[in-house]
Amino acid sequence: MKFFITIGFFLLSINVFSQDPNFYLFLCFGQSNMEGNAKFEAQDTIVDNRFQVLEAVDCPNLGRKKGNWYPAIPPLCRCQTGLTPADYFGRTLVANLPLKIKIGIINVSIGGCKIELFDKNNYQSYLSTAPNWMLNMVKDYDGNPYGRLVEMAKLAQKVGVIKGILLHQGESNTNDTLWTKKVKLVYDNLMKDLKLKPKKIPLLAGELVNANEGGACASMNTIISRLPQVIPNSYVISSDGCVGAPDHLHFKAEGYRILGTRYATKMLSLLGYPIKTVK
Repeated sequence: MKFFITIGFFLLSINVFSQDPNFYLFLCFGQSNMEGNAKFEAQDTIVDNRFQVLEAVDCPNLGRKKGNWYPAIPPLCRCQTGLTPADYFGRTLVANLPLKIKIGIINVSIGGCKIELFDKNNYQSYLSTAPNWMLNMVKDYDGNPYGRLVEMAKLAQKVGVIKGILLHQGESNTNDTLWTKKVKLVYDNLMKDLKLKPKKIPLLAGELVNANEGGACASMNTIISRLPQVIPNSYVISSDGCVGAPDHLHFKAEGYRILGTRYATKMLSLLGYPIKTVK
């Protein structure tokens, strides 16, 4: 009996010490702007190895497999997506945090989706009326993006510590006054399913393309601004001055870089680190 108890403590110790407290993890979800719409450029492909992405789908074209960590060279969502705020969020963090700290991103996003897609109890009802092009993207996550996000997050928790959540979504819910409550439902489910404490896990939500850039859904920013009233540990990231794309729905690469840096600036302040370098 003593032998088995000793072995049990030994295995438990291995599991505990395999989790690196200096590996900061961030969950990212939303629709096409978090997925990444702009084509990345040469400058975006050079990245510090301290910034990693956990691949959430199999990408043979990139030589990546689901559930494995890779240097965070875009795309950071699925196999053919573009530049996302997560890119310059992570780059700015590693440029301003101590060298011992690594950053890990898990990005599960679906272009064109409503926030209802991430409602773990009602997503199937939402998908029952979704267009085929969206269903094809959802298939990459075995039909359940929220489930894949949690699956990958639990895998990541074995080696690191979740420090925050990034959201960029709302275009498909424009003028939906219940949006903040729907986001809270997703946030609360993530807290429960991942055994996280809300007071320790901030939610950062980015504004949509701003009115000063001709944003087609800029009116939604008023609703997004109310999120901290519903989720106390949430913060709104301004899109003012983030260069918009000609479709008035997405950002240009420059806009994603600015927006991602703003997400990082807020997270650094929450982590207690002043920003020194902007990537």
